Amino acid sequence: MKKYINKISRVILISMLMITTWGCNEFLDETDKSNFTLENYFTLPEHATSVVNSIYESLRPVMQSGFGGGPWMMLEFSTGLANTELGQAQNSLFVRNLINNSDNGYGQTYWTSYYRGIANANLAIEKIPEIEMDSETQNKLLGEARFLRAFYYFNLVRIFGDIPLITSPIDLTSPELYPEAASTAAIYDQIVADLEVAENAGLPWRDTSGRVSLGAVKTLMASVYLTMAGYPLQAGDQYFQLAAEKANDVIQSGTYHLFTDYDKLHSVEDKNQGEHIFMIQYAAFTIPSSWQVSIIPYNRGISAYSAETGGIFSNQEFVNAFENGDKRAEEKTFFYTEYSLESDRSSTKELGDYYIWKHFDEEAQLNTTSSGLNWPVFRFAEVLLIYAEAMNEVSGPTDATYEAINKIRERAELPLLENLNQEEFREAVWREKWVEMCFENKTWFDMVRLRKAWNVVSGEFENYVGHQFTYGPTITERELLFPIPTAEIRNNDKLSQNQGY
Repeated sequence: MKKYINKISRVILISMLMITTWGCNEFLDETDKSNFTLENYFTLPEHATSVVNSIYESLRPVMQSGFGGGPWMMLEFSTGLANTELGQAQNSLFVRNLINNSDNGYGQTYWTSYYRGIANANLAIEKIPEIEMDSETQNKLLGEARFLRAFYYFNLVRIFGDIPLITSPIDLTSPELYPEAASTAAIYDQIVADLEVAENAGLPWRDTSGRVSLGAVKTLMASVYLTMAGYPLQAGDQYFQLAAEKANDVIQSGTYHLFTDYDKLHSVEDKNQGEHIFMIQYAAFTIPSSWQVSIIPYNRGISAYSAETGGIFSNQEFVNAFENGDKRAEEKTFFYTEYSLESDRSSTKELGDYYIWKHFDEEAQLNTTSSGLNWPVFRFAEVLLIYAEAMNEVSGPTDATYEAINKIRERAELPLLENLNQEEFREAVWREKWVEMCFENKTWFDMVRLRKAWNVVSGEFENYVGHQFTYGPTITERELLFPIPTAEIRNNDKLSQNQGY
């Protein structure tokens, strides 16, 4: 953790580098060594580490939560599977009710923070090769920068569609200051190119400090290839094969395994270990996570936190759609419906809805009000599901695909799958992923990639466009993308707003 958050103040300086001069008598003229510029900063190995640390920082803003909700919720309310008690969180309500617009601050946060990360990645990729340092360390840092740039672009292109593609540092005089949008295909080409470099950067299979690992690189590659095989690119069946190969690399590495205990998914002691492949890093009392106030019910007096927002919880219909006997639907596995009162821990309060347990930091809720729980970006369960889905598209169900999905079902104490045809297996994997990866910012991306939505009442998969949420709104074609933020359209007349906004 110390390595991860080291030299934050210096990183801030990097983003604001200025060339300054000091006019004075000749005998007093000298360079202020504390003034960092592009010319004097990128000279030492620690400068390379510092600028790469700054790229990681852009992971956190979208996870901020409070009485205004949180940007990460945008991807959950857009599924139709989430509810809120937070009446003043208009950004959440607009997305949930499918009346979203380009003034939504959630979208602006994604755009601004991710492009800031891309800008720092561009700076790192250009400047680090100029620093005299150990070549192995240099390559690893460049691999981390390439992975993070790819990650940011992967999310941006899926959320907003055609977006500016910027791969080199810019300043106020750069022609790219007001860039045109690149095609979705061009964005994916750059993502793949970055990940291929990262794959060969000498990264370890796992990094328990939370930095990018080879496992994270290959998992992102598998997800990217699976998406390229689907909508909007429909790039060809060979991408299913590529997705299966990268996922299988992770499986065969033997580095990762499913936790036997679901509680380890949200255990501070188990972060960056076991099932976790890549996480957004937090540290209690230093850089605490802020979503704890959002996953507890509104003003019920169950938490040590003074704020209880009821910002997001699951629709009951979604939990009811879990298979009979699914352990993940049991109390305090993925969800909770009761909890002790802060005023009297021997007394239990019935909450009436399914609140999110899989991100619940019990120590913070009971005592400290400062959570060091990480947010999971990739975990091994997703790798198994990517492999099962992709390989099924290549060859139909095989022993290996059954083994992958059944590992997840066995942990959930469900009957093992067998004797399914290709279509039956395909939908079984989709359903398993909807359940296993719920409320981890995965489901909406799958809905758009597949152009499918799970009708949790009928149990059937149906077309995404035309799918009606259980509480009324119906998805239209415009919900294939989110709107480009108003401020970006106003600042850059080369950008065009997405259809329907």
